[in-house]
Amino acid sequence: MILEHALLQVRPGQSDAFEGAMAKARPIIARQPGCQSVEVRPEQGNPDRYLLLVTWDRIESHRDGFRRSEDYQLWRGLLHAFYSPMPEIAYYGASIFDD
Repeated sequence: MILEHALLQVRPGQSDAFEGAMAKARPIIARQPGCQSVEVRPEQGNPDRYLLLVTWDRIESHRDGFRRSEDYQLWRGLLHAFYSPMPEIAYYGASIFDD
């Protein structure tokens, strides 16, 4: 399992519009092969920053699947105009603790 992490800095005053666009975009990524979950959380005290967490079965499902798909172009068209700067994506492996 891979956890994709991105801090989304939204242009000031655009958080309501961003949340509306994300509501449309979330099903696009959620239907991708290998996508297991999608979370978007607002930062407390900063209405223009969000944390995107996507759980993938493996990194290739995101990097080589979704990012190269037509659906990614839909996602991009809905969301990328809101970001300043563009988010940096990081991938994390399985937890070091077995619960």
